[in-house]
Amino acid sequence: MYKLKKREMNARLGEFKTPHGVIKLPGFMNVATCGAIKGAVSAVDLKNIKCQVQLCNTYHLHLRPGDETVKAMGGIRKFTSWNGPVLTDSGGFQVFSLAKLRNIKEEGVTFSSHIDGRKIFMGPEESMQIQSNLASTIAMAFDECIANPAEYTYTKNSCARTVRWLKRCKKKMDELNSLDTTLNREQMLFGINQGSTYKDIRIDHMKEIRDLDLNGYAIGGLAVGETAEEMYETIEAVEPYMPEDKPRYLMGVGTPLNIIEAVARGVDLMDCVMPSRNARHGKIFTWQGAINILNAKYERDESPLDVNCECPTCKNHSKAYIRHLLKSGEMLGMRLAVMHNLYFYNSLMEKIREALENGAFEKFYNHYKNIF
Repeated sequence: MYKLKKREMNARLGEFKTPHGVIKLPGFMNVATCGAIKGAVSAVDLKNIKCQVQLCNTYHLHLRPGDETVKAMGGIRKFTSWNGPVLTDSGGFQVFSLAKLRNIKEEGVTFSSHIDGRKIFMGPEESMQIQSNLASTIAMAFDECIANPAEYTYTKNSCARTVRWLKRCKKKMDELNSLDTTLNREQMLFGINQGSTYKDIRIDHMKEIRDLDLNGYAIGGLAVGETAEEMYETIEAVEPYMPEDKPRYLMGVGTPLNIIEAVARGVDLMDCVMPSRNARHGKIFTWQGAINILNAKYERDESPLDVNCECPTCKNHSKAYIRHLLKSGEMLGMRLAVMHNLYFYNSLMEKIREALENGAFEKFYNHYKNIF
C-alpha cells in the first residue's frame, strides 16, 4: 500500500507498506544479483549502510543455485540473512541481454544459458513460479526488453505481447498466492511499461497496464542506448498516466544526476549496478562530485574518501590506503569502496526525502544538479 505524504515539483515523498517492512520513498534498491553485492558485501553489511531494499535476479538464481534450492532454504530473505524487503527482477532483461541465442514466441522465450549453454524456456508462468519459490517481497512481471533504437512496428507489437504476458503473470501469481505450499502468499506484482522512446506507444502501454490495478508500476527499457535527455523526456511523457496511489520504479538507473532528475519527474524507486561496479574500478561518488581514487595524487592522501561521509570506510580509512588496496588487487579495497558508494547512494535518497519533508527539494535539486 502506497501513501503519498508530500509533493514538490513532481517529486513525491511517500511510503510503501510491504509484507516485509515499510519502504521510505524516494528510495534506491541495492543490487545483489545472485544474492550478494559484488565486492564481498553481505546482507549484514547492507543493514549498516542504510539499505532499504535488496534486489536479486530471477534469471541468475534460477541457474545457480536453483530456485527450488532457495525455496528449500526458506526463501531468498532467509537464504541471504536479509530481513527487509526484496525485489526480484523477472529475468526478462537478462534473457534479452545475456542470451546469444533466443527464440521469442507467444508462449515465452527459449534461450541458451550463458553459463553452460543448456536450453531453457521461460515465459510469464515460469517467471512467476521461480519468483514465488524465491519468496521475494515484490516480483516483476515478465516482459520483453528491447534495445534502443528500436523499429516502431516491432516496438508496438512487442508492447502488445508484454501486456498479454502481464495478464498471464497476474493470473499465475494469484494462483500461487492461494497455495498453502507458497512461502510468501502476500507476494506483490509490479508491471513494466515499455515502448522504447516512442511517446505514443509508451503512453498507450501505460494506460493498458494501469487498468490491471497492480501493486506498483515500473518504467523499463531505458538506460539501454538512448541519451539521458531522451530518458528524461520519456519519463515526462509517461508520468501523468501512472497511478498516483502506486509506487513508480525506474529500472536500471543510474548516476546521482540521473537519480535527482528522475525524482524531480515523479519517480519513487531506482536501482543500478553502477555504484558497486564503479567502486570496484576506483570511481568513488562524493558530495563534491565523483573522483578516481587510482589517480597518483591520492597516493599519500590521509583524508577519507569524502570528508562529509559517515560510512564505515570513511570513518576508518584514508584515500591513500584504499588506493593502495585497489592497486594491489586486494579484495578489501573493493569491499571498502563498494560500501562507501552504496552508503553514498542510500544517503543521497535520505537527503532527498529530508529535502522534500522540509519543502526544500527544488533548492537541493538546483544545487546538486551542477555538482553531480
